[in-house]
Amino acid sequence: MSTGVERHANIPGTTATMAPETKDPETRPGCCKPVKKPGPVTLDHVLSALGETKEERESRIRSLFNFFDSNNLGHLDYAQIEKGISAMQIPSDYKFAKELLEVCDANQDGRVDYGEFRKYMDDKELELYRIFQAIDVEHSGCILPEELWDALVKSGIEIDDDELARFVEHVDKDNNGIITFEEWRDFLLLYPHEATIENIYRYWERVYLVDIGEHAVIPEGISKHVHASKYLIAGGVAGAASRTATAPLDRLKVILQVQTTRASIGPAVQSIWKEGGLLGFFRGNGINVLKVAPESAIKFYTYEMLKNAIGDADGDIGTGGRLVSGGLAGAVAQTSIYPMDLVKTRLQTYTCDKGNVPNLGRLTKEIWVQEGPRAFYKGLIPSLLGIIPYAGIDLAVYETLKDMARKYILQDGDPGPLVQLSCGTISGSLGATCVYPLQVVRTRMQAQRAKSSMSDIFWKTYQTEGLRGFYKGLFPNLLKVVPAASITYLVYEAMKKSLELH
Repeated sequence: MSTGVERHANIPGTTATMAPETKDPETRPGCCKPVKKPGPVTLDHVLSALGETKEERESRIRSLFNFFDSNNLGHLDYAQIEKGISAMQIPSDYKFAKELLEVCDANQDGRVDYGEFRKYMDDKELELYRIFQAIDVEHSGCILPEELWDALVKSGIEIDDDELARFVEHVDKDNNGIITFEEWRDFLLLYPHEATIENIYRYWERVYLVDIGEHAVIPEGISKHVHASKYLIAGGVAGAASRTATAPLDRLKVILQVQTTRASIGPAVQSIWKEGGLLGFFRGNGINVLKVAPESAIKFYTYEMLKNAIGDADGDIGTGGRLVSGGLAGAVAQTSIYPMDLVKTRLQTYTCDKGNVPNLGRLTKEIWVQEGPRAFYKGLIPSLLGIIPYAGIDLAVYETLKDMARKYILQDGDPGPLVQLSCGTISGSLGATCVYPLQVVRTRMQAQRAKSSMSDIFWKTYQTEGLRGFYKGLFPNLLKVVPAASITYLVYEAMKKSLELH
């Protein structure tokens, strides 16, 4: 439903006429003649794109200033700017009177004289011309819908065909399906913020929400800050699902890791069953889910953001980039939730009779009172030393395998569940095996109440148990990692698809 708002601000001194036709074969009908002057962008480029002389441009800017200065005071203040913007039929929901005053007012005296206004116009038209040229990759003198779509996608914004058509229609004054520089300038001339493609889209969002009145809905474009919460959700759900499914194997692994005598799977299983029955195999799973949800979410979110930061224009970061991104993401996530991990280990290794599991709050309080707050970070160093290569190898191998499958097996098709499962299994197993000795040292440091350094635990384990001591519990750990990694990535990919994260 229309509110009667014009698609464009009615800017005084401008016209809606098309650029003069040219016989240049490289110029599309309706487009201005492409500017091919060498060197940095200057106002001469702007004049050529608009087909204006310096005198005509000066007259246009003076007319616009006089329109705002309706009382002939020789300067503009907030009230005059707001009144002028309202007269242009720009709704209050997306006018920027205060911001425009701050940007134009170079000497910060609360007023804008003609010199300051002219300086803003010079800078803004140069800025708009630069981004216009960047979007106009064909250098045809106008922006085609497909060029605008490409620019939005490269900025992390994905819109469908209908939304793209509405965007173009809003800017395209003469309804010929293309955007000239004059139309581009008129749409954004009074927009006081930096004219990045992302900011321009946000500005149009607000315009569009007003234009459709009572049927207002948020456009479907997905930007970087919208991606953030969705990546958190996807990672959290995936992590919680995988850890719950593998909780019995995780408990068995921890029990074997802390045994300093000869460790066997059979006796360990019997001991767990005797202590708590079937539920004994799930001891610590509650806090494990509580910790793994934010851990996985932070890991995947940080990884995706690092990929965007270090990737090239096409988003490709290569295997080295994947290793760095995965390692840093894992370190950030592990450090964030480490106290919960220590409490989980204490809960899983606590010896009790007849299934009397200690209260989680009481156990946490005992650690705080008897050992101090630093105790919650016992084993952090080997944990970080392990998590960086594990996360790096795990994520790097997974995405590399998935890319290879897409390119060589699926012929650019999307990997199905079986391919994702296989990639997750291989990457998880390889990553876990490489860092397992550090996991054993970390678990033993977490379980011990006495103070002990990483080197103390390392040498004591080596002297009394040999190299085999560093691999106690490896078998149930591999049995755990295979389904855990596979379920994690399978659910993560499914969540990304359902949340429209591409």
